[in-house]
Amino acid sequence: MLETITFGDQQASRQRLAIPLTITLMLVTIILALMAGAISISLLDITSSIFHFFSATEPSFTTTVLLEIRLPRIVLSIAVGAALGICGAAMQALFRNPLADPGLIGVAGGGALGAVIVIVLGNSLFSNFTQTIGLYALPLGAMIGCLGVCAIIYKLSNRQGQFTIITLLLAGIAVNAIVGSVIGVLTLISDDSELRELTFWTMGNLGGNHWALTLPVLACIAISLIGLYRLAKPLNLYLLGEAQAQHLGIAVAQLKKQVFFFTALSVGAAVSISGMIGFIGFVVPHLVRILIGPDHRLLFPVSMLLGASLLTLADIIARTVIIPAELPIGLVTSALGGPFFLAVLYKQSSYR
Repeated sequence: MLETITFGDQQASRQRLAIPLTITLMLVTIILALMAGAISISLLDITSSIFHFFSATEPSFTTTVLLEIRLPRIVLSIAVGAALGICGAAMQALFRNPLADPGLIGVAGGGALGAVIVIVLGNSLFSNFTQTIGLYALPLGAMIGCLGVCAIIYKLSNRQGQFTIITLLLAGIAVNAIVGSVIGVLTLISDDSELRELTFWTMGNLGGNHWALTLPVLACIAISLIGLYRLAKPLNLYLLGEAQAQHLGIAVAQLKKQVFFFTALSVGAAVSISGMIGFIGFVVPHLVRILIGPDHRLLFPVSMLLGASLLTLADIIARTVIIPAELPIGLVTSALGGPFFLAVLYKQSSYR
């Protein structure tokens, strides 16, 4: 009994500190991300650049680096990390399984398919599309692939108005297998330059993006994050079971469809510009749930903040560890996330 009370007190203390600590962590990682890189920038230079931005003087080289290169990348890493964090928590709630992640509904696979189609066939079958869209061809193709595959999975799962989780899971597995085979065929027919480009895209990368590419993605992610957060309370009731949630006045079928839609939109937008980034949507909400419990009113914002911080930290490592080259950020998140998650599992099992 005493152990239960102690654990409850510890969890309550973690809940009170969770948001202030994760906000502090995010601010620290933002400052580090502004300072770190091939060109080191001090805090004094950052402050000076801010004043130069609001003044009418010609921007310095440091100001240009900060505002046109690093700041868009940092904003993107925060948005993508937040999207992966909250969508992972939403998927784990939807499947009522702490091992679920957004990849189960085909978002990542669909994005990879769209991107590979643009890379391999963009200069032949879809030359008009790539020439007309130009800069936006690859992210738009990936976004169309995400939403297209998710729409197919949704259609297969939604029979006679019944949107069942088991059907969603099985449809996701089957469609992801088909998508993987198509990607394999396109990879085989690609030339060396196309193969290199699609390989790096599938490993994830936040570099080379600027405000023109970032702002549309931020809009999609913001809409989705707000939509998912509004579902926090219904999802708490949904965890009791579908029958119990219906008795408490929750439209369960509508709830599942909304979670599916907002997750597809948010992760689709993130994947379209960042490529495939693993482990954030899986590890972050799982860890947060262990630390502060399953209440989505707190789980969602903390998962967003921690996901944003960890992805920004991973991006700092990716662009500084082998200067002047960069590591794909997906490799960094997998290299950090895998051992970390194993350590968490080991610690959890040692208490049993």
